[in-house]
Amino acid sequence: MTVAAVFDSAGTLLRTYRSVLNVEEHRMADASIETTTLTFQDPDRILVLLNLHSRDIMDKNPEGLLSTYLTEAGVRFGISCGRRVIVSDVVRDILYEDSTAKISDMQAVIRDCWMKVSQRSDNFALNAGAIINLRTKKIEFTITAAGYPFPGVREMITMLHGLGVAVFIASGDRTEKLALIADQIGIPRNRVHGIATPVTKAQIVQNLKTEYDVVVMTGDGINDLSAMKAADVAILTVQQEGARPEILFETADYVIENICQAARIIREMILNSETG
Repeated sequence: MTVAAVFDSAGTLLRTYRSVLNVEEHRMADASIETTTLTFQDPDRILVLLNLHSRDIMDKNPEGLLSTYLTEAGVRFGISCGRRVIVSDVVRDILYEDSTAKISDMQAVIRDCWMKVSQRSDNFALNAGAIINLRTKKIEFTITAAGYPFPGVREMITMLHGLGVAVFIASGDRTEKLALIADQIGIPRNRVHGIATPVTKAQIVQNLKTEYDVVVMTGDGINDLSAMKAADVAILTVQQEGARPEILFETADYVIENICQAARIIREMILNSETG
């Protein structure tokens, strides 16, 4: 039996810390809320990943407009998720023409997130993003997320490879950052799918089902739901703290409290197939 195991990154393979700032209210939002959950609370919200260099923007005038910086620096973006199908041109117009968010709004979340994570790990991936609103045509939230592998992740991946399992990452995070994490935990870069929306994740699972006998999807949030439904086996991990919609528990074949348990489930599944 051939098996492919697909993992989300933030909150699944990585202990993740987030900093979110409400631009209009100029205050930090509840750090425990998932950015995907925050996005899905309003059908007009779109979560966007920004391919910016945090060190560069930290040197800029905090009073300048974020949209001006994004334009002048040629910052690329990727659409991570949202409840509506949207074309990139609409997102681009909002990002590059917004007159509300300042550079300081992005600097604040980068600074806050970096301080949280740097106290816990010397090696982490930091991603910046924003939530835009299609109704107001504004940048509603600035976001930074950073994470590092949960204990035992590399050993878990090694175990799966030893079982002959093909391991993939499908995540809404930037591919460049994911590649560095993949190097740390032993996943080949050609099996890393970044800036994957919920629809894209499900399609990745569907595509793998044409190549492998069994495809396992492991995730921790609502953005993994479609991929979990598409998979032959769905695993929900709750190692990352935070509330989750009940539908995730209803969809999952297994609920685990430690990501390393995923390898044991897959190992048992393979052994059962060989003896059955």
